Amino acid sequence: MSNNKIHFLCAGAAQGLVKAMQPLFLKETGASLEGRFGAVGVMKEALLAGEPCDLMIVTEKMIAELAASGELRADSMAPLGRVRTGIAVPAGAPQPAVETPEGLKAALLAASAIYFPDQIRSTAGIHFAAVMVQLGIHDELEPRFRTYPNGATAMRAMASDNLAGAIGCTQITEINYTDGITLVGALPQRFELATVYAAAVSAKAAAPQLAASFIAMLAGDSSRALREAGGFEF
Repeated sequence: MSNNKIHFLCAGAAQGLVKAMQPLFLKETGASLEGRFGAVGVMKEALLAGEPCDLMIVTEKMIAELAASGELRADSMAPLGRVRTGIAVPAGAPQPAVETPEGLKAALLAASAIYFPDQIRSTAGIHFAAVMVQLGIHDELEPRFRTYPNGATAMRAMASDNLAGAIGCTQITEINYTDGITLVGALPQRFELATVYAAAVSAKAAAPQLAASFIAMLAGDSSRALREAGGFEF
């Protein structure tokens, strides 16, 4: 790895934030960023497999686990904010009432297609699948599932397909950062999933100081308004 480039592994929930901050980071440090976004489970697998990584952005819980096992530097961890999981529809489509479990159940049963991220390795996907199980409609709806490796990809697909009656679920930041879809609202309180995301420097970072600088930018005052607009809560 060259000294003017840092490599990252990043959860999809923070994709819009990282992309938005890259130009400022390049301007201030002369360093570029290279990496990929995906479900938190996939990012963990990539790190453990030895993929180049100077910094990692995933759930605070996973950061703590990887720091405890020595993969990440515990002293470098910085929280970015809390992200809730929400419901979306294609832009311009009628917005169903999803504030209550009964409303959410009715909206899902009426949907022509249901877009959401990986049920096994994605934070929002795992949770949403469990919600449908609790509502007693998972198996009935399964033929209508449109699942993707991460929430951002699922939302882009929903926007591109633009199917009448489609509905989607993922982290609110991924909904807000995707053109062509509209946030209906957060999951009902009974099913709320609010996940704190954080960043940390890899224990094997080739450019640890640059990585720490970018984390300070992501978690600091300069990005606070951007984070809040995107769906991060503090």
